[in-house]
Amino acid sequence: MNLANLGLSGLNAAQNRLQTAGHNINNAATEGYNRQSVLSATAGASATSAGYIGRGVQAVTVQRAYDSFLFRQLTSAQTTGASLAAYGTEITQINNLFADRTVGITPALQKFFDGIQAVASAPADSAARQELLGRASSLVGQINDSNAFLDDQRGNINTQITTVVTQINSYAERIRDLNTQITTARATASQHEPNDLLDQRDQLVAELSQLVGVKVIEQDGNFNLTVGNGQILLGGDTVFPLHAQPSADDPARTVVAYTAPVNGDVVAVELPDSSIKGGTLGGLLDYRREALDSVQNKLGRLAVGLATAINTVHRTGEDLHGIGGGDFFTLGPVTSMPGPENGGGAVMSAQFTDANQLTGQDYRIERTVNGYTVTSLPNGKVSTFTDSGDPANPTAIEVDGISFNVSGAPDEGDSWLVQPTRSAAANLALAIDDPAAIAMATPGSGTSNGDVGLELAKLQTSKVLGDGSMSLNEAFSQIVNHVGVMTQKNSTSAKAQATLIQQNYAAQQAVSGVNLNEEYVRLDQYQEQFRAASRLIDVSSSLFDTLLGLRN
Repeated sequence: MNLANLGLSGLNAAQNRLQTAGHNINNAATEGYNRQSVLSATAGASATSAGYIGRGVQAVTVQRAYDSFLFRQLTSAQTTGASLAAYGTEITQINNLFADRTVGITPALQKFFDGIQAVASAPADSAARQELLGRASSLVGQINDSNAFLDDQRGNINTQITTVVTQINSYAERIRDLNTQITTARATASQHEPNDLLDQRDQLVAELSQLVGVKVIEQDGNFNLTVGNGQILLGGDTVFPLHAQPSADDPARTVVAYTAPVNGDVVAVELPDSSIKGGTLGGLLDYRREALDSVQNKLGRLAVGLATAINTVHRTGEDLHGIGGGDFFTLGPVTSMPGPENGGGAVMSAQFTDANQLTGQDYRIERTVNGYTVTSLPNGKVSTFTDSGDPANPTAIEVDGISFNVSGAPDEGDSWLVQPTRSAAANLALAIDDPAAIAMATPGSGTSNGDVGLELAKLQTSKVLGDGSMSLNEAFSQIVNHVGVMTQKNSTSAKAQATLIQQNYAAQQAVSGVNLNEEYVRLDQYQEQFRAASRLIDVSSSLFDTLLGLRN
């Protein structure tokens, strides 16, 4: 090993280090980039009579400063942060809708009962009666509008779910493509790691994790991905895409499904919303399940309680024409949705029997061998009803103030989903438009009597909901407080999570990030090494010239 070759090995090593430092500097601001460095080793030594004489240095490989634990820790924190952000964006909207006590349902409810008080005090006053109808109409409008906002938000969530699922599938395909590129690159470079491709794949995984919580399983250098309860999103070189589709039970609800082989065909199987955690998708599904469904059902319960309580008292009165009172408000019918696998021809219907017992739950009714089971959703409470055995006297199915009626012959296993209060707020309407038709008097007492009106006014504070625990005002306050608590909880969690993300990012960057000041120092160091190696070649050349000169 002569001095020239010794200098050349030093030149090559210094050049590799200079190029790698320059690569680091250029990518200091590149998202997901991990700092690279040249791993070098001695080129060994040659045995001589004077001992082993070194042969210089050689570059073994270029490695990236990567800690898989810190990366997973950061990705997990970002996944949770994205979920909280998506949840917070949605919950803040309904908090703003309900929290303002100066406009909306709260003042409209107060003005409605103020109007009842005014008519009860002066039953024959046509102006007061007209004012009451106006306030009743305003109250109905506020409840309808609030529900319409929730419906719009529900539709927006359906759209967002569809968009996010499309993005998730796109990321899975890109990660699959990078798996292939990485495998090819390793084979081409004699198993050296293609660091930049690895960085790109990790960055895609990090971005995917902000859409949905995924589990990465590395096998033979390739990434496999699972979501939910272990459903495969990417296995080997095959992507098993997710699907956003209408729920079989509730077509108005977009759900996520995974692909699975069944009898030689590939079918889409619905994933339970609760199984999808993390990321924007998890946050949207959590919000819909925990907040939106609950709030809309409770708003519907308020509408049913209002209509039922007012109508019950109003029917006992008499209007200015001496005609008995009818309904003051109307509610739409309770609809049921048959299960997708129903084989019988039975039809399910439902009616409210006692608004005071309403819980705001949904219900799944299923035909069993000898009766029916009613499961409350989401709390899972199960009630069992056995067949009466008398076709002329059908089985009575009544749960939580709701009577369910089956007409026709169901097959065993047939089921129906009933959301009794989900659309009640949308269907609430004013039943009368004639001020004189307001029945404020006790029958036969004359037009100046307002005793029934006083009974109507008492309903403002009567415990007509929640099994005798809440008035109408308290029922709405419960909704407002529920939303406020969830909003505050989300906000607090989001702030704490943001701090955790910053801490994890700092820890990851301390290992993998590019410090420009350090790279500048290394540039000077590698430049000096390059000059020193060049000097070796220069010395070798001088010595060779000296030897040639000895012959002259």
